[in-house]
Order: sequence, then structure tokens, then C-alpha cells
Amino acid sequence: MKCVWEHNGKDTLLYSVDYIGAYARGNSLEVAMAKMHAEIDAYSLWQGKEYKRTTDIEIIQEKNSDLQIADADSDILFDSEKAPFSREEYEELKTLVLKSATDFYALYASIPNKKESCLPYRKTFYGNVPRTAQEMYEHTKNVNAYYFGEIGIKADNEGTIYDCRKRGFERLERSAGFLDNPVIEGSYDELWSLRKVMRRFLWHDRIHAKAMYRMALKTFGSFGAENTFKFAID
Repeated sequence: MKCVWEHNGKDTLLYSVDYIGAYARGNSLEVAMAKMHAEIDAYSLWQGKEYKRTTDIEIIQEKNSDLQIADADSDILFDSEKAPFSREEYEELKTLVLKSATDFYALYASIPNKKESCLPYRKTFYGNVPRTAQEMYEHTKNVNAYYFGEIGIKADNEGTIYDCRKRGFERLERSAGFLDNPVIEGSYDELWSLRKVMRRFLWHDRIHAKAMYRMALKTFGSFGAENTFKFAID
């Protein structure tokens, strides 16, 4: 299993290269590695593809960062995210990114009270951590304009998470040479590419889908969709 390791000396983010958006966090590489197989099991079930479990994890890229890794602050560009797309590969990954938006909205819609939460207030580098389903949904949806904007595509956050993401792809596809996947310097000197944008959508959705699911179980005990989503995000 090929993985990319981003860390700041005390916290770790471990990303799968082949299962785009799958990740594990921990206060050490060993802790994150121990979580990765279960993460890929769940991700494969969500994706609808068979996972052939392997015992080996190979770190193929490493970045020592000064970011708040424990709060999922990340700026890494994978070496593999610099390659051009074939049309077939792009369409396959776009379908997965739109499926992620659809499923995230379905989870959000299943929460009985979207403004209720038993979670405590907590702050991170970007402000207050979203606590309620409404806050988690708005936060996750509203990266749309930012992510597309980092590769020069003017997008918006209007409508549902699926609607604004789909419009972003439509605008992207009207730009010449988008399949060439150029590396672009975006905000804060961070390097971006289309591949990175698509990985970040999947990764960011997954972070907040897990958080929303766990919050709903703690707050409501049972909310009608827990069995539907359990193995995909637990």
C-alpha cells in the first residue's frame, strides 16, 4: 500500500496514493499506519470496489510541515498529482468526487435536528470547529469556490454541495488544456493541481462525514441512517 506521510514532528497525516482521499491521523506514524487498513476497508466499501488487503505500507513521499497537522491542516502536493490526465481517468475521478458530494448531502439530510449537537466548543487554526450538522455541512460545502479558485477556476458555493461542485467542474471543462493538470502556485505559496483539488474534495468530505456521523450517534443515539453509512465512514 503506497502512502504519503505529512507530519510536523508530533502529529501525522498518512494518505493513501491509490485510494484517493483515504487517510489516517495519529500522534505518530505508527499510530496512523495501524489505522490505515481499516480506513481502506471502509473506503473500498463506499467506493464499491474490492480491496485486496496487504500487510505492507510503503512511504513513497514525506513532508515535514510546520502546519497544525492534528487539525488536518495540510498543504502537501503529491508527486503523483503532477501528472496529466487521460479523459477516461478524469471522468472516473470526477464521478467519484460527485458521488462523495451526493453521499455527504444524504448523510446531512438524515440528521433529525441539524442545529443540535452535544459536542463541546473547540477552536482550531481556522476558527471554531463545526459542531452541528448544519455547521459541518456549510463548512464542507463552502470550500468549493476556494478549491477551484486555487487552480484559476471561478466557482461559487451556491445551492447544494453537489450543485456547486458540479458547476465547478462544468466551468473547469470549458478551460483549454485542463487535462494537462498544470501545477499552480495558489494562496499562501501553496502548490495546487487539478489532481490535488479532486483529492482534497474527497479527503475533506471524508473528514467531516466521519465527524457528522459520530456527532449524530452521540447526540441522538439513533438517527435512522446509521446502518446505511456505518461501514462507509466509521
